[in-house]
Amino acid sequence: MTSPEFLAASNRLTIDLSALADNWRTMNELSGKARAAAVLKANAYGVGVTEAAHTLYAAGARDFFVASVEEGAELRPFIPDARIYILAGMWPGNEELFFAYDLVPIVNSEEQLAVFMAALSERGEYPCVLHVDTGMNRLGLSFEEALALASDPARPASFSPVLVMSHLACGDDPMHPMNVYQLERFRAVTAAFEDIPASLANSGGVLLGNDYHFDLTRPGIAVYGGEAVIGAANPMKPVVTAEARVLQVRTVPAGGTASYGASVQFTRDSRIATVAIGYADGYHRSLSGGGVMLRQARPSGAQGFLHGRLVPHVGRVTMDLSLFDVTDLPEQAVRAGDYIELFGRNVAIDDVARAGGTIGYELLTSLGRRYCRNYVGGV
Repeated sequence: MTSPEFLAASNRLTIDLSALADNWRTMNELSGKARAAAVLKANAYGVGVTEAAHTLYAAGARDFFVASVEEGAELRPFIPDARIYILAGMWPGNEELFFAYDLVPIVNSEEQLAVFMAALSERGEYPCVLHVDTGMNRLGLSFEEALALASDPARPASFSPVLVMSHLACGDDPMHPMNVYQLERFRAVTAAFEDIPASLANSGGVLLGNDYHFDLTRPGIAVYGGEAVIGAANPMKPVVTAEARVLQVRTVPAGGTASYGASVQFTRDSRIATVAIGYADGYHRSLSGGGVMLRQARPSGAQGFLHGRLVPHVGRVTMDLSLFDVTDLPEQAVRAGDYIELFGRNVAIDDVARAGGTIGYELLTSLGRRYCRNYVGGV
């Protein structure tokens, strides 16, 4: 049941948990013989970690990835018997959080390996994940370090990875040669660490096919409804719909201007809807309307959806307010109090992101505190 607070909110998010579950099931099926994990970092990509965790666990996920040990500790009560992996790994001073919340550290460097082994000297055997860099040059032991570790006769018996992983740099571009290069290097690593389960594929990697699946896939953005592959139709269901209230509708005569810096000038008599959304809500300033020189992206700026039509953003996005040109809608159609869709079922989040020179990930994870959330559906 929709709450009165949601119905009255200036900014609101409708989060479709059924779509979230369906998207995960789709990625799990596309993973073939591998099982799909769920990525819940950054408050589950802005969706809400509590609700996302319950939903994805009920859908069948049993492996979860988060960025930090703090995120893992927050997550643990919601999925008490699931395996939670910490991407940032273990550092001096946070070892006890791993043990207290039964979290699996990802070893990203020789320094982290030393920290982990020192913690084991008092704790005893404990699971970890070995992260090997195969070409992204971001995190992970180097290819050479990993192979040397695999063949090191002095490697302690207490070092017992439950997973060897790497991360694709160009999984969203199926034709990029980096994918095959990384796959070949990762195969060499998995051969060196024989009989240890392996994980390479992110959302894009899942769609690259069986060669990339190994034992565990790690779909992220696709589960939340975003595009996983550049230039291809997005098969995933939209999960988040963002809306904001129209505060006022006003008429500006031809030749008139609007917004800071008089940044838009109208060539016709125009009706402008002032909407309660701005960069304080994660609706980025780079989404500003055509003619505002804030980016080198789509020159027309963002669009919203109102009364069955797309309407363009005009002028500059400000902290709390944005302007949309509703001139092409019937004169009495738009009234103060109406809600405009910023992205969701009718405006793809990645289209909005491209208008601002960014990606859907950033829009989702930037959603501000002023949104009232309404969760619908479920497993």
